[in-house]
Amino acid sequence: MNELTEQDLVGYVVEDGLATITIANPPVNALGQAVRRSVASGLARALSDDEVGVILLAADGRSWPVGADIREFGTVTVGPGLPDLCAALAAATKPVIAALHGSALGGGLELALACALRIAAPGTHLGLPEVTLGLLPGAGGTQRLPRLAGIDLALEMMLGGKPIGTERALQVGLIDRIASGDLLAFARAIAWDHVDGREVLALASARPQPGLKAPVAYLAAIAEARAVRRAPHEIAAQRIIDCAEAALLLPPARGFVFERTAFQDLVQTPVARALRHAFLAERGAGHSLPAAARKSDFALRHLAIVGGGPIGAGIAAVALTAGLGVTLIGRDPPGLAAGLARVARLQDGAVARGTLDRERREADWARLSAAASLDSLGDTDLLIEAVGDDPGPKEALLRAITERLPMGRPLLSVTCAGAPDRLALAAGRPDHHASLWLSEPVSRAALVEIVAPDTALGALAGAQALAGRLGWRLLRQGPQPGFYGRRFWTVLQDAADRCLAVGALPHEVDRALRAWGLPQGPYERSDVFGLDHVLFARPERRPDGLADPVAEALRHWMRAEGRLGRGAERGYYDYGADGGGARKPDPVIAAQLAHLRARQGLAEASIIRRVIAALANDGAWAIAAGRVRKPADIDLVAMGARFPRWRGGVMQAADEAGLLGLRNILVALAGSGDGFWTPAPLWDELIREGRRFGDLNRD
Repeated sequence: MNELTEQDLVGYVVEDGLATITIANPPVNALGQAVRRSVASGLARALSDDEVGVILLAADGRSWPVGADIREFGTVTVGPGLPDLCAALAAATKPVIAALHGSALGGGLELALACALRIAAPGTHLGLPEVTLGLLPGAGGTQRLPRLAGIDLALEMMLGGKPIGTERALQVGLIDRIASGDLLAFARAIAWDHVDGREVLALASARPQPGLKAPVAYLAAIAEARAVRRAPHEIAAQRIIDCAEAALLLPPARGFVFERTAFQDLVQTPVARALRHAFLAERGAGHSLPAAARKSDFALRHLAIVGGGPIGAGIAAVALTAGLGVTLIGRDPPGLAAGLARVARLQDGAVARGTLDRERREADWARLSAAASLDSLGDTDLLIEAVGDDPGPKEALLRAITERLPMGRPLLSVTCAGAPDRLALAAGRPDHHASLWLSEPVSRAALVEIVAPDTALGALAGAQALAGRLGWRLLRQGPQPGFYGRRFWTVLQDAADRCLAVGALPHEVDRALRAWGLPQGPYERSDVFGLDHVLFARPERRPDGLADPVAEALRHWMRAEGRLGRGAERGYYDYGADGGGARKPDPVIAAQLAHLRARQGLAEASIIRRVIAALANDGAWAIAAGRVRKPADIDLVAMGARFPRWRGGVMQAADEAGLLGLRNILVALAGSGDGFWTPAPLWDELIREGRRFGDLNRD
């Protein structure tokens, strides 16, 4: 496939005094270097042409530019930069009309803000989401938006990162008109009215700045925004507030310099690097599936779910909320009744939290049907098998499903510990079967791993359609087929256990990892799931991996004592007589550990570095074995497991911590004879070449 030339990326046409500059950089018209250069060239050409009286800036495809190319952030920019291009548009001596459609986000909206007139097609979304990347709008957005549309809207959009629609944008003055009929025809009519003298369009430099009319209220809004308590890593929010204040207090030229300095400071922070990495990793996840599956027009209206356990009921509840019809199939009447009760509890919980209103809940429930046999499979678009992980019963069930499911209908198996190749063999439909792994609870699942060959286009397309409706991101590992999520959780637990074995207590390990950003420590999570859960009862390790003997001895004692977790009132923590009390460190656990090893303190920083080193090391081994394609995919698994997005995952965290220092920790710990810590050869290779794990994402 030939690369697009700059002439292909930006078109230029003059007709009856109107110069139209059209950006055509699919799929999202990103404002990369070549696009910026061509737009600037077209602008200069139009301004120097005496026959041109007005300029129209438009975009081909499904959207106006949705932002800059974030791969350029933190690199040396070859001119013109986006701030320079926006400054040229704002200083244009002829009116520039921006014709917006689809989404005008980030740098795309900043480009439009610099124009004299903004016209939007109905349904256009406008936003400045840079805060989600640890950044601020760096091409004039923090200055032009509050001056044009007021400080309240500006802070809302820049601090929240969420877009607004055309009606509200028109109301607050962010856009000037909503197009009726064809967008370009509407914009051209306005342009030609200006050329013919029927309407005079003001230059961008001459437009009023209504957002600055009430300075006292403006500064009060700034003070209110500053008073909001934010996490230490949310430094972009504070810099956004500073820049918005500068829009009022500084002359425009100095305000733009102030903003650009703040942007350049932020772009080099670890948080911004991590968030950019997370964004690019998520964008690349879809490419793990064949293009034919990603672009399939699979129509999903109704799905059937066999199994009403926590996973099956969880998928049913999420699917109902997404507007799908669901048939829940139980293997027997009691199991079906229990599954329906789980779905009802999940919906009731959503109502209690305010995320689902009662009227919608009743409508969702009306789309749920139930069956106590497999004879109701004919009318479904997609079947999900979500029973337990005992190989014999699960494989027998798959064979029974295959006998009843119409040919060509996709079949997905959800498994936590099962072998995908055995499940596919039992299903007997290699081209229409896929296995899924997702973390619990289902309502919080963001990443779902999938195992299926390229030839299983039906199953992959069905899974892609399901993911699109439920808000999942699909990731296929490889080239060696399998899931990495389960192994990731095992490594985290094994690393935590080794901190326990050298003297730390469970609550100290959990506290350290929560301080680092995890919402829940490994021992807290163990108590939530219970020691009898398959993740703990059947862990997955490297072929030469072993459990820590101290931690295993403790778990053996806990199981014998019935200390299985929160549901049993006691686990690593004490939860009170009914299991519903506050989590408290249990001195009985500390006493039992004292019989197994000597007690000594382990600093929080040491716990964190050991855990990150262990997770990154296992990731390096997994890359070498072909279990994952690249470090970014391991980071996706980590973030899917609720590792903090602003850390970027464990491989990105290892890069930030420094590979040499972490490798030395591994070498020192491996010196005790524990093969768990043995560094993968990849560490030495990268260190010797002066590279990082992140460099492998581009290889």
